[in-house]
Amino acid sequence: MTLTVAIVAQGSMGAASAARLTANGVRVLTSLQGRSAASAERAKTAGMIDASDAEIAAADIILSVVPPGEALALAQRFAPALTATNRKPVYADCNAVSPDTVREIAKVIEHTGAPFADGGIIGGPPRAGYGGPVFYYSGADAGPLERLNDYGLVFRRVDGGIGAASALKMSYAGITKGLTAVGSAMMLAAERAGVAQALHAELAASQPNLMTYFQRSVPDMFGKAYRWVAEMEEIALFTGGGPSREMYEAIADLYERLAADNTGDRTQIAALQRFFDKSKNP
Repeated sequence: MTLTVAIVAQGSMGAASAARLTANGVRVLTSLQGRSAASAERAKTAGMIDASDAEIAAADIILSVVPPGEALALAQRFAPALTATNRKPVYADCNAVSPDTVREIAKVIEHTGAPFADGGIIGGPPRAGYGGPVFYYSGADAGPLERLNDYGLVFRRVDGGIGAASALKMSYAGITKGLTAVGSAMMLAAERAGVAQALHAELAASQPNLMTYFQRSVPDMFGKAYRWVAEMEEIALFTGGGPSREMYEAIADLYERLAADNTGDRTQIAALQRFFDKSKNP
């Protein structure tokens, strides 16, 4: 019998994951309710089938892959359909949310009678020549997700209950995206002080690995900063308070400003781009 997986929604991660599954014989459902024409096109290209909430609730597995701020609302949206169906799918929240938030989501799903899995994705969207990303998962009811390893995706268990996979995601993203924020802030400060060229030269000479990381991660952030705001806020909650929480709240504010700049006059985005253009024109 053909495995049916529902993936909501059709962003770069969701659509690319769907494409890998469909290429391996999986029937992939999604919901285009309220989605843009671009989302509909991504879904079509990935082989995703537009379905009603009731049809999605009848799938074998549901993967929630949405921006962090939408994760709880999505679970609440599907709760009535999951309650009504006799055939309960595993609902896996694969979003960048804190353990406290994922436990809230779990309560919503568990009240429907459907099994729940905590998930966290580390790595970029699937693509040719790249074996990732890794979907980390945890929870007593998460076992059925192992089946997806046979269909082109990588699912890896994290010891612990609901919250463990999300804690790993928060820890990892707090380091990688936090480092991108620190680098961006200092590059902009160097630009204002007139020493961007000198900073570029010094990083290239004394921190080549770090420079390589920034060359990839900072420009890649420009179009994603708006999505990272809520993620940094979730990481701030995860830290437990104090200076660490304040630090990630400040990083959320930085990404919010960069996101606004990216859709505005792009003054700061242009300054960051100029910093990396120095690599092409030393």
